[in-house]
Amino acid sequence: MNEYEILLMLDADLPEERGNEIIARLREQVERDGGSWDGHEPWGRRKLAYEIRHKGEGVYHLLLFKAAPATLTEITRVLKITDGVMRHGAYRRVKGGGHLKAPSQIPAPQERAHEREEAAPAPREAAAVAETAPEVEATPEVEAEPEPELEVVAAPAAASSEAADDTDGTAE
Repeated sequence: MNEYEILLMLDADLPEERGNEIIARLREQVERDGGSWDGHEPWGRRKLAYEIRHKGEGVYHLLLFKAAPATLTEITRVLKITDGVMRHGAYRRVKGGGHLKAPSQIPAPQERAHEREEAAPAPREAAAVAETAPEVEATPEVEAEPEPELEVVAAPAAASSEAADDTDGTAE
């Protein structure tokens, strides 16, 4: 058994019941073939970067499961011919990759700002570190020498096309 994930994009105009039916059929297929269903994460409606079949939006779902390679082949075959499925991508999950949650469920950077504040030393600690550090003598600033100017050399003029067309070898 291999661990797989399928990123499924359904038509935004598709009724929600039909989308749930498609996902339920995939789950039944996995479980019927001896696999295990690890989860379904609806990502919701998203605007597309470019239109697909004259549609500007799609509804995304991340499906996580364990199954045999033959089961994955059958699922992708079914998804290719199912109405309402705009795109799908089936990928093998990497062990230790830690992708058990959808990217939308990972905490945003502003939520983790307090972690950085805890890692930074307190002002008293910073002052104590500065007091114990040996003093370093400041070096005088040295003026940088100006870079030499580059000389522009003109390329030799190309022979005119009239001279190249001259067949008798004499120039006028």
